[in-house]
Amino acid sequence: MLFDSTLRRELARNFGATLVVILTIVLTMMLIRTLGQAAGGQVAPQDVILLLGYVALGHLPTMLALSLFIAVVATLSRMYRESEMTIWFASGIGLTRFVRPVLRVCWPVLLVIGVLALFVWPWQNLRGVELKERFERRSDLSRVTAGQFQTSNDGTRVFFIERDAADTSTGRNVFILSSLPGSESVTSARSGRIEMVGDDRFLQLTRGQQNEENLKTGDKTLARFEGYSARAGERVISGLDNLPPKARTSLALLLEPTARNQGELVWRLGLLFGAANMVLLGIGLSATNPRRASNWNLLFALLSFAIYYNVINLSQAWVAGNKISMGAALVLAHGGAFVIALGLLWWRESGNRRGRWRAKLAANAAAPA
Repeated sequence: MLFDSTLRRELARNFGATLVVILTIVLTMMLIRTLGQAAGGQVAPQDVILLLGYVALGHLPTMLALSLFIAVVATLSRMYRESEMTIWFASGIGLTRFVRPVLRVCWPVLLVIGVLALFVWPWQNLRGVELKERFERRSDLSRVTAGQFQTSNDGTRVFFIERDAADTSTGRNVFILSSLPGSESVTSARSGRIEMVGDDRFLQLTRGQQNEENLKTGDKTLARFEGYSARAGERVISGLDNLPPKARTSLALLLEPTARNQGELVWRLGLLFGAANMVLLGIGLSATNPRRASNWNLLFALLSFAIYYNVINLSQAWVAGNKISMGAALVLAHGGAFVIALGLLWWRESGNRRGRWRAKLAANAAAPA
């Protein structure tokens, strides 16, 4: 039918254009954030692109849902502004008739959102944990840029090395400034390397000296050594042994129904249910008056999208905090949104029917007897 094919073609075109724009904006912001993490020593520079891909996959369900919602609202709003909807309504096609062609375009995207939320989201989080753990377990000397000072995570020590080009795990001319409560020490050595002893990192220094000053009494001590061992940083705890709920598979969350796990499941299912409800809400929210030059309905629709997804995050927090059960959260958040969407469609449809009925009465009254 001409009605179905025209609507589906325009909806698909608007969806593709909107997705490209949103992807470009979000990926640019993520790239800046990931580069900042690499510059701060939180991730390996060579893993920036890989980590960016994982993060993009994690945010793709929200981007798809937003693109789909904007496409529905923009397409139908354009039809309202150019009086196409008036023609379709006069032809006997109600607003609820638009639900079927819109869903025919949207159901593959909704299926992709469900797969991404339930399966890809935990997978990419697990890969991210592995990347960060692998980076944390690398030698500190291989992470430090030669010729530059680097501060430890707790801010109590400052490192400086000249890395050996032949061996990236060994550094030359090591300098360490340690500031502890009541004392300050300066340690220098000809060479140093990082060794893992269990879950602890130790800095092994050779042929150096340590100058320590007691800040309270002013006493100074100088010690020379041929070999010196010091813990380099905090204990490295394996993230794979204690995975957060977002990195666990959906089946694992179901088999271990703790409050945090159920909260994570509510969030994942909420992405799918929320995307479907926003499609129905978009049909009702797209109505606009063609005589008005402003386009406030799109702004109001985006505000509704933001509120709805904040409700999804809020329901996750409530379930994780044992304030509400998982089933009640899903019914209240998404069942309520579904009822609102159906009520909005019914209200719009009733208004269109009343308008057609008044127009028919006016035409009959104006007709000659």
